[in-house]
Order: sequence, then structure tokens, then C-alpha cells
Amino acid sequence: MNHFHYRDGRLFAEGVDLTALAKEIGTPFYCYSSATLERHYRVFADAFPKGTLIAYSVKANGNLGVLRTLAELGAGADVVSGGELKKALKAGISANKIVFSGVGKTRAEMTLGLDAGIHQFNVESEPELLALNDVAKALGKRAPITIRINPDVDAKTHAKITTGTSENKFGIPWSRAREAYKLAASLPSLQIVGVDMHIGSQITELSPFEAAFARVADLVKVLRADGHSIKRIDLGGGLGVPYAPTDPEPPAPELYGAAVSRAVADLGCDLTLEPGRLIAANAGVLVSRVTYVKEGEAKKFLILDAGMNDLIRPAMYDAHHEIVSVREGQNTAVYDVVGPVCESSDLFGSNRRLPELKEGDLVAILTAGAYGAVMASAYNARPPAAEVLVKGDQWAVVRPRMSDDELIGLDRIPGWLAPQA
Repeated sequence: MNHFHYRDGRLFAEGVDLTALAKEIGTPFYCYSSATLERHYRVFADAFPKGTLIAYSVKANGNLGVLRTLAELGAGADVVSGGELKKALKAGISANKIVFSGVGKTRAEMTLGLDAGIHQFNVESEPELLALNDVAKALGKRAPITIRINPDVDAKTHAKITTGTSENKFGIPWSRAREAYKLAASLPSLQIVGVDMHIGSQITELSPFEAAFARVADLVKVLRADGHSIKRIDLGGGLGVPYAPTDPEPPAPELYGAAVSRAVADLGCDLTLEPGRLIAANAGVLVSRVTYVKEGEAKKFLILDAGMNDLIRPAMYDAHHEIVSVREGQNTAVYDVVGPVCESSDLFGSNRRLPELKEGDLVAILTAGAYGAVMASAYNARPPAAEVLVKGDQWAVVRPRMSDDELIGLDRIPGWLAPQA
């Protein structure tokens, strides 16, 4: 469910007219709905036992306005960099609700987490165990850790977003789990608190989750028998969303929650879940203006002022996003919808049915609230799209559009080159 709808023939975000908003701030821009963010968070959180830590995955959408909206609902954060940690804290998320994941944590990032007093580090390799122990020892602290163990379960998702098999860079192989925990127990500045797993993203079936949860539950029992104190289980995120009308319907959060409860109910562990896409994806759209309508020999092209630098998912993952006209109408024309970036992969959709559109008309690319603006770049010296958050009939620019001059001003010409005449 989302809160984007037509009213009087124009697309609205809650009570905000996107046509009027585009006139006010220019295009392209991302628009996020507070009501959708709030609803999705509550529906997900309500599917789990009271006290479960819902650590929103900041990498999905790290805008401070989005994070603050979720913080006010009680959300924690799953972060994968020092920058994301700082963002979560700035947005008002308590340090004791923050988990730090990622395969390449630097010693500086470990120091940030320890100084902040975060909930736990999800450690992903034996060398990271050694490094974190050294950093914690130097600070006179003990680092609370889980170890991310790959259950070697095929998530049946896109190859580029599966993370739980033995061939992935993430986590420690199942075969080395007991050995890794034995190493951690020997390091005096580490405190083992639990087990972590994450099998991938955009998963639309329960069976991979159920297989992974069962393996993790068995592992908890084995580790406890080995003498380790396992009080927490972090089960990651991964629940998918529908991008196209023909996509399989993902499991409802209550079914996902029931699968978790069945697997871990007798373990007496505190739970952590890390949803990202499920919370943010349908809460956002990318609004873009038609620059040209180009007639090819066999196709008609709708050339937008947004490009793959603004939304790279179609180019990177062959991802589908529904595209609609901001002005309601009958879908009587067929277009390839493209951007201005100098790459053949700058394609938002082929053979899309839309109303007859002309230069200056507006379209909205849907389900763009997750892995959209966070993955943007300035390729072709194109400043990324602005971001807007709406609440009811209110709106605010939550990341301004950078001007060309501001973007160029980030570069520096070295002193040995002649100054501009």
C-alpha cells in the first residue's frame, strides 16, 4: 500500500499535488510519503514479539528526514559505514538500537561504534574479529558482537543481491562457524552476545527464510553446548516488495513473523530484524519531466530529464519500475522511456504503455524509495535529483538539488597546472 493517488486527474503524494511541486522546485526529484513509511514500519513491527529490535536498513534510504520519521516510531538502525552511523545518530536513533554490519569495517569505524555505545557489531570475518579486539582493547572497552554465519541457503533472488550462500563475500561459511566462535571467545575485548544471518534482498518466498531460520536455530543450540552465551539472534531483512503487477506477491509480514516465531520460540533470545526495502520502496517516487519525444524507425522514445545517475537499478539489476503519467489518462501510446545519460543502459523501461505525452509533461517512476537516491551519482556531471518528504498537505525539501557550479566546485586544479586565463 502507498499514499500516491490521482485527484482531479493529477497525481498526489498524500495531500501534495506533484504537478504543483514540480513547478515549485524543478525536476527531477524524489518524493517520499511519511504516511507510507509510518504504515509499513508499524505493519512490520507488529508482526514480531514485543521487544524485537527493528533496525531499519539505512542503506535502503538514508535521508535524515526518512530516518527521523522512523526514529520517532521507535526504529533502530542497521548501518554499514561510519557515515551511516553518524546519520542514524544525527536523526535521533539511539546508539543502543544501532547494529553495525558490513564486510569492510575500518578501525576508525569500529572506534566510532565503540565510542557511541552501539547495540552490537555484526562481524563478518576472522580478521575483523582480531581487528575489533585490538581497537576495543586500546579503548579499554569490550565490543558486543554477533558473528554473521552464512546458512548456505539459496534465497532464489537476483544473483547480485543474494548474500547467504557459501560463494558470497558476506559472513563466515557455515563450516567454520564453531571455529569462529571459539576464536572470538579467546579474545578478551570481545563479548559474544548472539548470532547473525542475512540471506539476501528482494526475497518473495517464505521457504528460503524458513530453511535459514531452522539452520540458525540449530546453530544456537550447538554454540550454547560449546559454552557460548547466545542471547540475541539477528535474522536480517530481505522481505521483497512487488515492483510490477505480474510480480509474485511477497509474503505478508505477519506470515514472515510467524515463520520466525516457529523457528526460534524455544530459544529465549532477543530478536533483531533489519528491514529496508519493505519500509521505504513503495514510499517513494521519482518525478521527471519529458525533455523530448523522439520518433525512431521502430520505436518511440520518451526522453526524460532523470537519468541512470538518479536511479541506477534498471541498469544495474535489469530492475522493473512501473512508470505512470502524473496527468491521468488512457494508456494509448507505447514508449521506450530513457534518460539523457550517454550510455545505452540509461533505460527506465521498454515498450511501456502510457498516455500520449509531449515535451514538458511529467511522469513518476514508482517504487523508487529504496535503493534510489542512495545509489545516485554525478555521472556526466549531472547533479543527482533533489529529495522531498511530504506529510499530509505539507512538504519539505530534505536534500536540495546541487547546482552545476556547486558540483564543479568540489574539484581542485593542482598548483603545477597553469591557472585559467
